Amino acid sequence: MFGTLYVVATPIGNLDDITYRAVDTLRRVDLIACEDTRHSRRLLDHFGIKTPVRSYHEHNEHRQSRELLELLHEGRSIALISDAGTPLVSDPGYRLTAAAARDGVPIVPIPGASALIAALAASGLASDSFRFCGFLPSKAAARRALLESFRAEPSTVIAFEAPHRIMESLRDISEILGDRPITLAREMTKLHEEFLRGCASEVASRLSSRPDVRGEITLVIGCGERKPAVRSEPEIVATVEELERSGVPRMEAIKECARRLGLPKREVYRIAGKRRGARMGP
Repeated sequence: MFGTLYVVATPIGNLDDITYRAVDTLRRVDLIACEDTRHSRRLLDHFGIKTPVRSYHEHNEHRQSRELLELLHEGRSIALISDAGTPLVSDPGYRLTAAAARDGVPIVPIPGASALIAALAASGLASDSFRFCGFLPSKAAARRALLESFRAEPSTVIAFEAPHRIMESLRDISEILGDRPITLAREMTKLHEEFLRGCASEVASRLSSRPDVRGEITLVIGCGERKPAVRSEPEIVATVEELERSGVPRMEAIKECARRLGLPKREVYRIAGKRRGARMGP
């Protein structure tokens, strides 16, 4: 009988943001796997949680994943936490959850705080669709190449950045993406929580007057101008017919075609129907 792997979100700053369910789970499991045992111990001590802990970070993830999986196979229950927020979001944990899923070990998420969702919610920018890219690359060339790929990105982009690189990143964003709106979220849920809004050059100007920039930073970058896709009628019809030949029912083929080509479903339906009618003749 397998044990259960709990993926437990912890606060990103304010300890009051932990859920009752998370505290109860951390108390009941046999073991807690955490990035930094000293850091997590402060959280656990605050809530009187005495559960044993084991270090699980990027440098020992491969080995520890095997050992933790063995414990799960023996019926032990394990909680996976990160230093802050939701595990696996720019944090270790993928190897363990992937192996557990492969072996049929139950995986139970205990949702809670997430820096990227908190920043998006307070950004004032479009939230119906977003792309999360983790930490921006530390190397300038790689960072600029990634930002170039955001030129045509139709969704809001969310990224983490280190305080000592933020000015360089803001300059790159301003140069490559222009005056689109951004929100810089710093030290969320903590004493010095701050949201700076404007274009990248404006935010950089405000930060430049400070002796230094500290704290955890999440960047929310507004989407570029959304332009309707332009597709030829033959391309639309060919896509629908290709899907139908592969066994997809007609209406599902129309919906999938619309998704692939970035078109309204009603437009694909109109064009596909018109072409079918023309082929059938009077």
